[in-house]
Parts: sequence; structure tokens; C-alpha cells
Amino acid sequence: MHHKIGVLTGGGDCAGLNSAVKWVTKTALDPYLAADKGLSVEVIGVREGWKGLVELDPVDPESVAKWTQPLDELAVRTWDRYGGTNLGTSRTNPFNPKNDQSRRCVENIAALGLTSIVAIGGEDTLSVAHKLYNLGQKVVGIPKTIDRDLNATDYTLGYDTALNVIIEEVDRLRTTAGSHNRLFVVEVMGRHAGWLALEGGQASGAHIILIPEYDFEMGKVADLLTRRREAGVRYDIVVVSEGAKIRGEGEVYLSDKADGFGHKVLGGIGAGVAKDLERLTGFETRHVVLSHIQRGGHPSARDRLMGRYFGIAAVDLILEEDFGRMVAYKNGEITSIPLKQAIEKLYVVDLERHYDVDRYNGRRSSLARPHAKA
Repeated sequence: MHHKIGVLTGGGDCAGLNSAVKWVTKTALDPYLAADKGLSVEVIGVREGWKGLVELDPVDPESVAKWTQPLDELAVRTWDRYGGTNLGTSRTNPFNPKNDQSRRCVENIAALGLTSIVAIGGEDTLSVAHKLYNLGQKVVGIPKTIDRDLNATDYTLGYDTALNVIIEEVDRLRTTAGSHNRLFVVEVMGRHAGWLALEGGQASGAHIILIPEYDFEMGKVADLLTRRREAGVRYDIVVVSEGAKIRGEGEVYLSDKADGFGHKVLGGIGAGVAKDLERLTGFETRHVVLSHIQRGGHPSARDRLMGRYFGIAAVDLILEEDFGRMVAYKNGEITSIPLKQAIEKLYVVDLERHYDVDRYNGRRSSLARPHAKA
């Protein structure tokens, strides 16, 4: 039996993507597996996510060479050591209602002779995978998002590396904050889910953490910080998610331009918070936007390992012909769930379990129970 597997990465880049591609390739081309099951397998990397399958002209060899890349063990041997995605990525949506290219995408999958697709991405990339599955395509997914906001999986590729970047950068900021008695506001990623801000802030010792799940009052933030100074603390760190909102106000955007999935680029809440806090407290205040720094750098050990585990599991699903599913990590084990379940709702911070709305920080109780003042 012959398999021709296409693999792509979509959405924002992050650490762990190359590891997943490597282990899809190594597992699919494992000579022991081929001998045991009587298989012949090819792996084709699709460049720039779904864009590759939309833009490709299957009858033009130059176009095929531009948008696809044959993968083998030698080609991917060192990939897991590097961040980003060697295949490239994009936010192209073949089902964009303004320019629906889904039929072309399906036709190109057939023209390339791909018998299955491994889509590595977050909510948007996997929503395309789910729609293609509903159109009869043999698709499996691997979860990737530094926001860790995919439902029904305890881990998504990129999160641990991004978290460690936040900790490292906040540690560096402490040097200048302490030297100058300054207040630093650090803006991190997190559109709807505040996991990066919450866990990054807790791990780095931030006094205030502002997340999208709970709209904050600027006056209350200023009061909490003023009390700290009165107690003798020389400086403070405030960590804020890019999707956090002042109570009664909306999200802050860098521009009104939207991508193929209708998302506008968030950014600017950190600068606004810093300006307001300096006015309200009188403390010298600076802001830093970590932005894409969180996506870059070498993968952490966990992202390398999870890329391996997810890549192997994706090939397992293909060989079992169990399509329309996403590999997942749940309760300490690698498993899989229907793509529909993965994208039907976001995994966000549970305020009652994880967030203290009085302190604007993580809860100081580890037991799951209804919210009470800690």
C-alpha cells in the first residue's frame, strides 16, 4: 500500500513546529514500519501553510517546486534543533468568504496525489482542516499555539518556549527597573486566553497580571502599586496580555486591517496602561512589548519532545485511517480527539481556579473550589 503524506504548518510560527515535521517524516519513512506493514510512503512538505495548496499550479513543475518540498530523514535530521518553521507559514484561509479558494485547495491535493494531510496549527489552521475533512479529505491535526488556548489538550506546541522567553526577559528588566526605581509594564501575547501572562507573570514574580478573561480597573491597579511603594518596594513589574481590556472599554489594536480569518492585530494595551499608571501614581513608568520575541529562539526541551510525540501520533492516526482528528496531550498521555471538539471552544483561564480578581494575580490556593478571597 502506498501513502503520500502532505505536511504543513499554518498560523503564527513558534518553537516545536520543526520537531513535529521531523517526526512525521521519520515515523512515516521508518524502514522497520515499512517492512512490518508492507507500506511504501512519501512525505511532501507544503510551503507556507494552506497558501501553498491554494497558490500551487500542479501542471507547472516550477510552481510545484516552489510550493512543495520532498522530505526524507536526511533532509529533516537537524530540524528539531531550530525554532520557527522551515516549511514557512501563512494565515491564508482557503474558506475566506471574500475569496473562497477551497475547491482549488481540494483539487490541488488530488493533483499532487496526496493521500492524507497533516496540518500543524492553532484554531484557525485546524478549522480549515476540519472543513476539508467534511469535504472528504483525509486530514489529521497537530496542536500548535503559544497562547495554549485549544480545547481538549493540555499542551500545544510553542507554549513552553514562549513562557521561558517571558521569564528571561522580565528577569532582565528587573535590573534596570530596580536601578531606576521604575515601574515596568510588559505586554505579552494572548488574544482571548491569558495563560502566557498568568503563568509567565507568576513564574517571573510580577506583582500585577492583567488577562483577557477579566476586565480590570485602572484605578485599582494604581492603588495596588501605590500600596507596594508605601511598604518600601523599590520597583514593580506589571504583565498584561495583548487582549486584556480596561473595564468598559474594548480591545486595543495596532491597525484595523484583518487577516483571512477576520482577526485584527492586537497591540498597544501595554503602552496605554503604562501611560495611565504614570499619571495616576506619579511613578516613572516604562513599557516593553515582547511581541514576536516570544515566538522565536531555540525550542525548549519540552517543545522538542512534544513535537516528537505529536508527530509520531499523527502518523499513527494516518496508518489507522482515523481521520478528522487532532492528536492531543491529556492527563499525561498522548491521545486524539475529533477536530470539531478541538476548535468548538477555546481553553481560557478559569477565574475561580486560577485568578485572584482582588489582587490581579494568580490565586494563592491550589485546591479547586468556588472563588473566595484568598
